[in-house]
Amino acid sequence: MKRIVIVGATSGLGLETARLCIREGWRVGAAGRRIEALEALRNEAPGQVEIEPLDITRDDAPEHLGRLIERLGGMDIYFHSSGIGSRNTDLNPEIELATLRTNGEGFVRMVVAAFGYFRSLGGGHIAVISSIAGTKGLGSAPAYSATKRMQNTYIDALAQLARMDGYGIRFTDIRPGFVATPLLSEKGHYPMLMKTEKVARRIMQVLRKPRRRVVIDRRYALFVFFWKLIPQWLWERLKIRQKA
Repeated sequence: MKRIVIVGATSGLGLETARLCIREGWRVGAAGRRIEALEALRNEAPGQVEIEPLDITRDDAPEHLGRLIERLGGMDIYFHSSGIGSRNTDLNPEIELATLRTNGEGFVRMVVAAFGYFRSLGGGHIAVISSIAGTKGLGSAPAYSATKRMQNTYIDALAQLARMDGYGIRFTDIRPGFVATPLLSEKGHYPMLMKTEKVARRIMQVLRKPRRRVVIDRRYALFVFFWKLIPQWLWERLKIRQKA
């Protein structure tokens, strides 16, 4: 029976993945800011789920993570599904800085804590949800795309560090395209929008059999392939906006 801790388990992909893990018979440690949502998830499978409210932007979040791991009886997989993002062509500084605190500072805080736990054991699996938005800088969401690029690079660096020091820690960088979760504004139009359930099922596949990096789904994998070929001078001249 695997033991997985999911940070960001109160909605969206984190919640749906937690439910799939429960169906697999795994023990689930669910963490997030909304205690009511955590309690509702625990009520779905009281014998399999432990919960812990935490806010990844707070300094005490790793302490809460440690308590959750202890109640769970250990951790085999750390799954980071917590993040925020907004269209911000007006460059509202509050939005940009809040995105940086959550997707940057909060991400590093929790992944470092998970890395430290697995390092003490000599192995484990860290899986994170980043985004295809990290491929190029998106003018419609500057802080979001920049923090997702940072997440990609940070996981690359930790994977090298683990290999250099001989720790048996595996890493999975999961990069979805547009997913119908509360993260996306209901007012926007997003091409190739994927259902949460479909993406969660793909995530479960890589949690069972880890891969280093995966783009969800095949359409987006092809999209990103050609996206990378666009020269910078041309990219800066493209008008890429989600339709209202």
